[in-house]
Amino acid sequence: MKTARKTLLVLLASSMTTGAFADKPEEMVQVKKSTLVNLVDLLVQRGVINKDEGKGLVSAAEQEALEAKQVASQTVAPIAEEAAPLAADAGTATAQGKSASKPKHVSYVPEFVKKEIRDQVRAELKDEVIAGVKQDAKSEGWGIPASLPEWVAAINPSFDMRIRFSDEFYGDDNEGGIEQGGIDANDKFTGPYNWLSINRAGNTPQGGLIKQVALNPNEAILNNQKDRLRIRERFRLGFEAKIADGLKAGVRFATSNIRNPVSNDQTLGNTGQSFDFAIDRAYLQYDYLDDKNTNWFSVYAGRIINPFVSTDVVFDPDLSFEGVAGSVRLPFNRGSSKLNGYKAPNPTARFGINQGQQTPDSVFLTLGVFPIQDIDVSVNDKWLYGGQLGADWLVFNDSRFNIATSYYEYKNINARKNTIGSHANDWTAPQFVQKGNSMVAITDANTLNGVCDANPDGSAANSDVGCLFGLASEFKIFNATAMFDYAGFAPAHVLVTADYAKNLGFNRQRILNEFGNSYASTDLQERTNAYQARVDVGHPEMKRWGDWSVNLAYRYVQRDAVLDAFTDSIFHQGGTDAKGWVLGAQYGLVKNTWLNLRWLSTDAIDGPKYSIDTLNVDLNARF
Repeated sequence: MKTARKTLLVLLASSMTTGAFADKPEEMVQVKKSTLVNLVDLLVQRGVINKDEGKGLVSAAEQEALEAKQVASQTVAPIAEEAAPLAADAGTATAQGKSASKPKHVSYVPEFVKKEIRDQVRAELKDEVIAGVKQDAKSEGWGIPASLPEWVAAINPSFDMRIRFSDEFYGDDNEGGIEQGGIDANDKFTGPYNWLSINRAGNTPQGGLIKQVALNPNEAILNNQKDRLRIRERFRLGFEAKIADGLKAGVRFATSNIRNPVSNDQTLGNTGQSFDFAIDRAYLQYDYLDDKNTNWFSVYAGRIINPFVSTDVVFDPDLSFEGVAGSVRLPFNRGSSKLNGYKAPNPTARFGINQGQQTPDSVFLTLGVFPIQDIDVSVNDKWLYGGQLGADWLVFNDSRFNIATSYYEYKNINARKNTIGSHANDWTAPQFVQKGNSMVAITDANTLNGVCDANPDGSAANSDVGCLFGLASEFKIFNATAMFDYAGFAPAHVLVTADYAKNLGFNRQRILNEFGNSYASTDLQERTNAYQARVDVGHPEMKRWGDWSVNLAYRYVQRDAVLDAFTDSIFHQGGTDAKGWVLGAQYGLVKNTWLNLRWLSTDAIDGPKYSIDTLNVDLNARF
């Protein structure tokens, strides 16, 4: 402030002492010097500057006065020569005392004042200039050699990695299992069965349920007796490329065991063998945005992300959808200022929750057609048809409310019984199951004598009860999901989630009419409801050190409520017919690196006693 005042005062003094002596340069310089000395004395008396600063001003002025005198004499002489002819031509005006020309003003600014101005301006603009340069460099891609092709800048890579320590604790009073040969206290087969292993062994001389159990129970029966500690790893590398306005293509590679659609985990301990590495995503996506950047609709094709608002009650977070899907949005509140500057969070940042397409203040409709299994005869192909209607509302500030109702219908997914001597319906056996859904024998004692010739009620009295098994029920699932994300404690959020699902396709009488007493149908009851209530408190996403989040959930999933192949692979170690609690905590370690701890305590809802407690400790990293 003091420098500015000094500068203004010196400039003012310079301007005031110039015009009056434009035609007498020597007198002008003398007067300016005298005036400057007087002005400096006055400033010292008023306390604007101190005495030493005043002497410095006078000394500098005296030194530059000589230069100013020379400049002034060289400037005024040519002006006088040019003015003489003009004065002769304007004699009348001159005789009347009128000036032929106005005096010329020559302002003089000392060098030390110029330097102070430069330093002050440079200091004030430095931060602003640096910020502007950084922004220009980022937006214009400085540092990228011009020789690189355009498509390089259009590709955005992504990477994430997870190391998981999984400790599974089984109840001491669990029934069946390997230790008991899958047989309960009443000499009845109870499992829990590994239906995939049993189906692989079916229709062979050693095939069938009981024979397979006797030959290799470690494959035919799932473990429910021995605690187990595993170290597992997941690695994913993706690329997304902008092709044109609104159109992009993506591909993601991931560790995979190929045959499990709901897990990319690789269990360590394979005697040095390499991991499987597969294409987990490969898709085209088109988004239509208007001139206000409103996303009106999106179309996806290929192996794509889950396009539905959902939780892991219905779909595991690692599940990729294969097929075609589209979302249409009808926006509202477009003129509202609350949308200005709002940035939606990552829709899948919270483990097990998919918040959808993240288009606040809109009503949306999502439809999809997804092939599940291609059969030689196309009329028998297995499909999933999905539809969802919902609303995404930015209630206030950054708090949002999502609600969606969905309908998922699986076609040709349930088992069909073979006729005598036929394998025509073997294709109805599922390519992948976990556990929980009601199963029936596609091939049993009444269809292939000599291979499946056992007591059909499941007793151990005879040799077999079936060779090939499939899903008893059809699956037509109604799903309702609601999420409220409260941001009043920002940066921490409170997310409350409620999810309900019911299978409308279960028909007990149809199953009995087709399969009779073919294994486990004597206690076949309608168990088709599932629900979950969950609360998350903390940061929506772990991005830096100190970010945190905790969550608590209660889940109840009856055996035929959802397709056990696609539901969560961690809760009750996968599948349905399970209830229990999930407690989780996440904490940021460094940038984009965090810990995820989860404790899951689960029990079987129906059937023999089957309890599992699971501790997962995940170390995650991404960019």
